[in-house]
Amino acid sequence: MTFKTTIPNRALGLLAIIAIVFSLYVLKPLIMPLLFAMILGVMIFPVQRFFERRWRCNRIFATIFSIILIFSITAILFSIIFVQLQGFVNSGENYSTRISELYENLITYIGDAFNISNSSVINGNELNMKKLLRGNLGKVTVFVTESGSFMSDLVLVPIYLFFFLYYRRFFRVFAYKVFKSKSQSFVNMMIRKIYNVQKNYLAGLLKVMLIVGVLNTITLLVLGIENAFFFGFFAAILLLIPYIGVIIGALLPTVVALATKDSIWYAFAVMGVFGLIQFLEGNFITPKITGSKVSMNSFVAILSLIAFAMLWGISGMIVALPITASLKIIFDNTPGYEAYGFVMGEPVDALLQSKAKQRLKVWKALRQKKSVT
Repeated sequence: MTFKTTIPNRALGLLAIIAIVFSLYVLKPLIMPLLFAMILGVMIFPVQRFFERRWRCNRIFATIFSIILIFSITAILFSIIFVQLQGFVNSGENYSTRISELYENLITYIGDAFNISNSSVINGNELNMKKLLRGNLGKVTVFVTESGSFMSDLVLVPIYLFFFLYYRRFFRVFAYKVFKSKSQSFVNMMIRKIYNVQKNYLAGLLKVMLIVGVLNTITLLVLGIENAFFFGFFAAILLLIPYIGVIIGALLPTVVALATKDSIWYAFAVMGVFGLIQFLEGNFITPKITGSKVSMNSFVAILSLIAFAMLWGISGMIVALPITASLKIIFDNTPGYEAYGFVMGEPVDALLQSKAKQRLKVWKALRQKKSVT
């Protein structure tokens, strides 16, 4: 009887998960502005609290001032990026001509070295390198614009953000009423933990972006690449888009190195050093700065990035880690869901160690026992 009733329950649970995922996919235009407003609210709240406590501002004025300040800084930053990228795209004709020459020289060199006829490859219509580059350089700005689609609705996000900050105590009381079975101290502890993990993640991300931007800029300055400061920090900003952003950030200075330098080795140097910096960032810098504050294992992090990318695209990749970290806190403190919180966290060293040493000790002990007997 129990087995027969378990199957319908599992089927209903699976259908509920499918319905939730489908609803999240359909409701992306509604959900994404809310999520970004929540994340921005975590960033802006210290500024608002500063206005309220230090300058004794009314809450409504403190909220408006903090939002205007943050959005002004963001608008200036995006304006600088847009102008620089527009200049890069306008130089696309010169870049494509230079890279086409390098491509033809490479084909000629390969043909001479291996005694292969290369006239059809260079002059044929199958692969026209110049036309290919000229047609795709302009898509860089389009990609960046689309990747920043979370800021496209310049009305909803500030409105949601305003109410999240202005009504914060009202929403806290709402949480008390939703979780009536829990004490107010428990609800406050949960809210504080979620807020701290979001704040620490964002603060750590800003530190990582600053460090990576400085390293990138120093590399490009040493190699003599044009617009080193812009390309260095632009690649660091693209860390907001995990994995993909790094590739895009390294691609632009590589193209400039190919187009402006006499040797192709400058482009290989840019790719190699950017790859090294990415390795250091992923394995040392980020774990050192944010790893202890957002305790989530790499497998779950990669899985969440893929899942949110399939669900909401590039915007989903940006919010994947903060949302997953918050879910881990909820699972850790919800009876019956502790196992999910455990599998999302960092495994202890004892679970990662090989049993070979332990078996070797047992084997040595047995041999010693035999030798004694």
